[in-house]
Amino acid sequence: MARLPPAGPAADLTAKILGWSAAAGITTSILIIIAAPAVRNSWSRPRIGLPSTGPPWEFAVRLPMPLTTVTLALWAAAIIGAAGVAAGLAAVARGARPPIRAVTAGAIVATAALTVLPPAGSTDAIDYAVYGRIVLLGRSPYVMTPQQLRLTGDPIGLAAPHQWRNHVSVYGPAATAQQWAAAELGGSSAARIVFWLKLCDGLAFVAVLLALDRLLRSDPARRARAHLLWSVNPLLLWGLMAAGHIDVLAAAAGFLGLIVLGEQSRTGAPQWPRALAAGLLAGTAMDLKITYILFGAGIAWVARRSRAALCAAAGGALAVVVPSYLGFGLPAVRALLARSDKATIESFYRLLRVPIKPGTVLLAVAGLAFIVVAALMLRHLPDGFPRRPAIKIALALSIAWLFVWPYQLPWYDTMAICLLAVYPASRLDWLVLLRLAAGTLAVMPGTGRLREMVVLLGTAKAIHLIVTPALMLAALAGLVWLCLSRAWNSSSSSAVAAAGPAQQATGLAQTYRGR
Repeated sequence: MARLPPAGPAADLTAKILGWSAAAGITTSILIIIAAPAVRNSWSRPRIGLPSTGPPWEFAVRLPMPLTTVTLALWAAAIIGAAGVAAGLAAVARGARPPIRAVTAGAIVATAALTVLPPAGSTDAIDYAVYGRIVLLGRSPYVMTPQQLRLTGDPIGLAAPHQWRNHVSVYGPAATAQQWAAAELGGSSAARIVFWLKLCDGLAFVAVLLALDRLLRSDPARRARAHLLWSVNPLLLWGLMAAGHIDVLAAAAGFLGLIVLGEQSRTGAPQWPRALAAGLLAGTAMDLKITYILFGAGIAWVARRSRAALCAAAGGALAVVVPSYLGFGLPAVRALLARSDKATIESFYRLLRVPIKPGTVLLAVAGLAFIVVAALMLRHLPDGFPRRPAIKIALALSIAWLFVWPYQLPWYDTMAICLLAVYPASRLDWLVLLRLAAGTLAVMPGTGRLREMVVLLGTAKAIHLIVTPALMLAALAGLVWLCLSRAWNSSSSSAVAAAGPAQQATGLAQTYRGR
């Protein structure tokens, strides 16, 4: 990976040390993340048969105590990678400026390497392949389960992972269409189908990378920070590219929709052709994962100033979503609510003694918490990109949902990180990075069987049941504190506290934008 030496008269000795520490940490972490899927079948379950000619490719290596060895290595990669990103952010804040061309080139190389390797860290990509195969055979993945396909003796069905074998698809029709296309190209090889899925993911990841680079090219500090948060973030590369999660496609479509909307004054409205394009892209994101309706809310809020723009944006989104759901019928609609009242094992709600079993109590508590935190974020989050107000709305709502909803997995944070990357630096960066690191650590290695890790079983349980929930709760508390204190930047907190309400809003926004 590219080095991160600080350059320029503003960089001091501390910035240099932080910059080189970031380079070492990020590079080491990414190398481990590439190595793990390169030997996937020696430690991960279920095994996935590779085609005689790749891609994907794998090294046939026998590891001693494979699952324990890989788990320790991946835990180290998560911790070192998060520390590397944190050091890089601190270095940039102190004047360090990494060589952007080298950073982007390294990010693209790492993305390409993970694309041509088998999936690791999650079985979701194999589930995607099964859903695509079901459509290819003329059935609906919202009706037929992987287990039913497995019982037919189908070669892709036989590769279905155990965890979700009896569950229908919970993804939108656009995701199903992509899985269908990959199944057409991949034939009877689950590994080959997954490769085509990961190739789409890689193109989407690089598209966001290039969009961020171009959008922020006039501001070296924000440009460097964006690449640290997105392009060379090992935690993001693991969750999106190594595992092959569809979230990167939704994030790319939603993010580009917000960018295509263009710049507006505080009283202006976007032109209707731009609003139409933004609606089409946001509709695609929603059609992949319905939670990206939060991006659509940002577009609608800006477009509301013009009837033509609002109709164009709404029409573009509906033109994507309505026909696709009509095509798959009511079972696809039911998939929207499939996980709405569930909680992941590392949810902080268990620490608060809130019942985490599916039900209305959990849903009511989480819904109320979302409304409160969303209101705080919408009111107090400064305008980090004032000529693109839709980004603020989408970021505020996304952060609120991610921080309080009980069913969360680390790759879901993609929706916030792509937006946070265009914002100026603030204490919000550390909270988002903390959540991503804690969540990633909890789900590693992801596809192994926990009972095989006899030596690490106690540590793994502590991470799942105590460490990660506590860190998630601490992140939420920190977010509420930021909103109430408005101390988004340490340098501005004392000045803000001494100012009046009107001066606070104006002065903080100016200080925030200046970072």
